[in-house]
Amino acid sequence: MTLPSDPLLQVQNLSAIFAGENGGLQALDDITFSIAVRQFVCVLGPSGSGKSTLLRILGGLLPPTGGEVLFGGTPLSGPSRKVGIVFQDANLMPWRTVIDNITLPLVIKKESPIQARALAKDMIQLVGLEGFEDWLPRDLSGGMAQRVSIARALIHDPDVLLLDEPFGALDALTRERMGMELMRIWQVRQKTVVMVTHSISEALLLADRILVLTPRPGKIALEMEVDLPRPRHEDTRYLPEFSKMAHQLRESIAL
Repeated sequence: MTLPSDPLLQVQNLSAIFAGENGGLQALDDITFSIAVRQFVCVLGPSGSGKSTLLRILGGLLPPTGGEVLFGGTPLSGPSRKVGIVFQDANLMPWRTVIDNITLPLVIKKESPIQARALAKDMIQLVGLEGFEDWLPRDLSGGMAQRVSIARALIHDPDVLLLDEPFGALDALTRERMGMELMRIWQVRQKTVVMVTHSISEALLLADRILVLTPRPGKIALEMEVDLPRPRHEDTRYLPEFSKMAHQLRESIAL
């Protein structure tokens, strides 16, 4: 396996077993890969293949049963400020406004309120929510709520952004629009991104590399370099190369 140069994240012989009867449930088995700085990687696989488990381990939220994750060459032993995480559910505090939800990580760290609000305003501009600073979550659409969640994950300037099906609960049109918005944000900030998705089309439109996991226990069935030119647009979906790679990914998932 060819590993990317200058790896920021290194996953070595990773396994995950959840305790239970009959020896427990093995979610991941002997996973090894590396991710370079500023690379956008998508993780595909059937339901139950361990995609979300892998993301939680990368975020330091779940310890692996075997193997290790290296962050900048140092073993990851728990949550880190260098890693931002966005889940499928935006998980916004219902009583806090948009700007107050975005500043929450800095409030918890007891950083300067003035500095926190200044950074939050920058984030609001980045995700396109100008004019909604004082809105409550109940008044936001699903796409707007996820923009808030992305802004909150980026406010402390992490090196890595982990995304666990961030648009999975959205309707198809909003999901496509949010995918393009995520691409725009990534092009501006150039973070290292690992995104779990069930959408082959979404992965091909966004990613530099795609990792496909097998059914449980999850192993890497395929690593694909997505050499489609950037910047990409919705019309990229109609390129012959796009269709060819989509077919290859679909076959690898069906194995």
